[in-house]
Amino acid sequence: MRAIWKGAVTFGLVNVPVKLYSATEDHDVPLHQVHDADGGRIRYRRVCELDGEEVPYQHIDRAYDDGERTVVLTKDDFAALPAEANREIEVVEFVPSDQIDPIMLDRTYYLEPDSKSPKAYVLLRRTLEETDRTAIVKFALRQRTRLAAMRVRDEVLVMQTLLWADEVREAAFPSLDGSVTVSDKELAMSGQLVASYEADFAPEEYEDEYQVQLRQLIDAKIEQGDALDTSETFGEQPEKEDADVIDLMEALRRSVSGSKGGSKSGSKSGPSSGAKSGSRGDAEEKATAKKKAPAKKPAAKKAPAKKAPAKKTSAKKAPERKTG
Repeated sequence: MRAIWKGAVTFGLVNVPVKLYSATEDHDVPLHQVHDADGGRIRYRRVCELDGEEVPYQHIDRAYDDGERTVVLTKDDFAALPAEANREIEVVEFVPSDQIDPIMLDRTYYLEPDSKSPKAYVLLRRTLEETDRTAIVKFALRQRTRLAAMRVRDEVLVMQTLLWADEVREAAFPSLDGSVTVSDKELAMSGQLVASYEADFAPEEYEDEYQVQLRQLIDAKIEQGDALDTSETFGEQPEKEDADVIDLMEALRRSVSGSKGGSKSGSKSGPSSGAKSGSRGDAEEKATAKKKAPAKKPAAKKAPAKKAPAKKTSAKKAPERKTG
């Protein structure tokens, strides 16, 4: 696996350097579009509506259109956002695990310790296990602020991003508004049916039948000679900065001391805010404790052979990005 993000989990003055990995993957058979007449690959090109020329990714910005005006947002604009530069996973609060509705769960990530000593990582893991609590955290990833639930799975810290409250639709179905009578006999029979299906869940016993059959179909067509030679090349993104951890016991001692006199505000600042606001010296010590190495520079990309002069417009939308 390749780490997709590097930063640190913070609660109080405790700093736990971590690497973030996608915990799930797509098992679908990769397919692309072709011309049914000759099997030629169908590709979508990024073409500028003004000059008709194809535009490489490095020269594509994004834009917002409110119907009357278009606002162009450059890569520098996005990089200037404070949340984009934040490399912390901030613990907001610790909640009972059963209070998290599964409908809010989104993507899952593994957290790997990223320091010479994993002691702070193990301490956080053990604390979550013994208190039977789930940590609610906030962090920035891929140009979005994420809310996530951090818990323990097989001795590894796992983060599951959560949908925001306004992203969960209300289930309002008129067909359920009326009263429906269920008899005791019907309920008893239904209970017997459930009992006949009772078992311990073993996910490895299930498979995606559609993908299995699709793979069988592809293999059969390859054996019969109905296949084309193709090749795809994928590059790897460079990893970014490293981090280190301050004295663990001292951070715990100051965090607990700072949180005793503070009160929880309506903004849910959590245990971290009480410790961080204790004094400027604490904040400076935490800032200097994170040793950052310079980020690796990505390989330079070749400029396009021909580049038309840029033309400004305030009326037209930026072309939508399509994938093939």
